[in-house]
This record gives sequence, C-alpha cells and structure tokens, in this order.
Amino acid sequence: MKISTKGRYALRLMIDLAEHNNGKYIALKDISARQKISLKYLEQIVIQLSKAGFLESARGSQGGYRLAKKPSKYTAGDILRVTEGSLAPVACLDSKTNKCQIYDKCSTIDFWTGLYDLILKYVDGITLENMSDKHINKSSNDYSI
Repeated sequence: MKISTKGRYALRLMIDLAEHNNGKYIALKDISARQKISLKYLEQIVIQLSKAGFLESARGSQGGYRLAKKPSKYTAGDILRVTEGSLAPVACLDSKTNKCQIYDKCSTIDFWTGLYDLILKYVDGITLENMSDKHINKSSNDYSI
C-alpha cells in the first residue's frame, strides 16, 4: 500500500482546518498558501471530502471551508479512505465477499490479514485532533536565538 499525494494532502488540509478551527469558514487560497499546495489540487480534494460529509462550504467573500464535525470525530483512516479507497495491502482483502479461489488455502493470507489489521488499528486510532495537537506542539518548539 502506498498513499498517494491526494491522500497526504487531504490529511494536511484537514489538519490545517483543525488548527484554524474557530467556527468561521477558511478560504482555500489561505490553506493553499500555508500548506504550499496548488489551489487547483486542493479544489479536487475538497470536493471529495465535502461529498463525504467531512467539510461544510460557503460561497462569497466570507466563504471557504470548515470541518463539519469536531477534529476528535475524524480519524486518519476516515480521511484516507475517502481519498484512497481501500487501505488493504492486497486485493483479496478489499471486500468481505472475497472472490479469490484459494483464499481458504492461501499460505500468505494470515500474513496479509495481520498486516491489514495493524494498518487499520493505527490509522483508525489516530484522530485529526491528535495530529493537529502534535503539529501545534512541534511548531511551537521551532524557535531560534
């Protein structure tokens, strides 16, 4: 499994919204400037996140985007599944109705299942709030004399 740029940028976008979460809408151009991500690319990502119900949007001079829920209600896994689809390391774990003919006799399925369980435990155990708090703490320690 390799997370694409879209997945990585979606996490950064959501962390930025969490960090600037004051109830007001945040202009996408401001996020683009802070995150150094193309505005056009962010527009594609917010469409997916909005359709999934993760973002609220408003048009106009005071418009932009904001989180639909509290940062603690989103996990990294939730966000990545919207942009990446399945996080399964192999195709035969993509769905419950497995079509593989040798699934029950596969010599590697236990390995892949174990890896997938670890991936899900990790990405679903970290909230947007956790990532935002960690980033804020990391940024506050960035000083020079």
